[in-house]
Amino acid sequence: MATRISDTPEEWEVTATSTPFQGNKTGVRTDQVVMPDGSVVGRDYQTHPGSVAILALDEQDRVLVVNQYRHPVREKLWEIPAGLLDVPGENPLAAAERELYEEAHTKAEDWRVLVDVYTTPGGSDEAVRVFLARQLSDVEGERFEVSEEEADMEVARVPLEELVRGALAGELHNNCLVVGCLALSAALASGGGPGALRAAQAPWPARPFEAR
Repeated sequence: MATRISDTPEEWEVTATSTPFQGNKTGVRTDQVVMPDGSVVGRDYQTHPGSVAILALDEQDRVLVVNQYRHPVREKLWEIPAGLLDVPGENPLAAAERELYEEAHTKAEDWRVLVDVYTTPGGSDEAVRVFLARQLSDVEGERFEVSEEEADMEVARVPLEELVRGALAGELHNNCLVVGCLALSAALASGGGPGALRAAQAPWPARPFEAR
């Protein structure tokens, strides 16, 4: 019988912990962790509230993307709408609906969980839930007022196959866009399609929440 490949919860002993830096949303933590050989070593990592991202797909199989400046990498990246889970225990679907409205003035009638990932598990505890949103329409009324990096954000709709090509060619680098587009492409190729994906309120052990 084949072994099921699945990540499993585990927590090694921490003998001491400190927070050298705590910002408004994220921080840096240092843990002294007991290794299997009994030694104790320091591990520094970013603490993060978690995020949601939205792969919004229209009836023409185009993905809604935004272009935004990212200072740490000194590039303007094409991304899918995304945002932080600002409130502890916040329902991820509610956060995703908010981000899709704020960044693209768009709403969706059909929501599914596309994929859950840790962005950089060797250096951060950030967990991201990527949703698939379909049956898109514009939100009525005035647009959400944006500022800072979002002030010159460009919004476009690009065919899914073009984004997959760009990711594999090394032209697109945002992790949520790349993971989301490749995951959806795989889901469509499997024959199950979006209907086989998890429900929008599926449990998320990395960031537990109360269902609406």
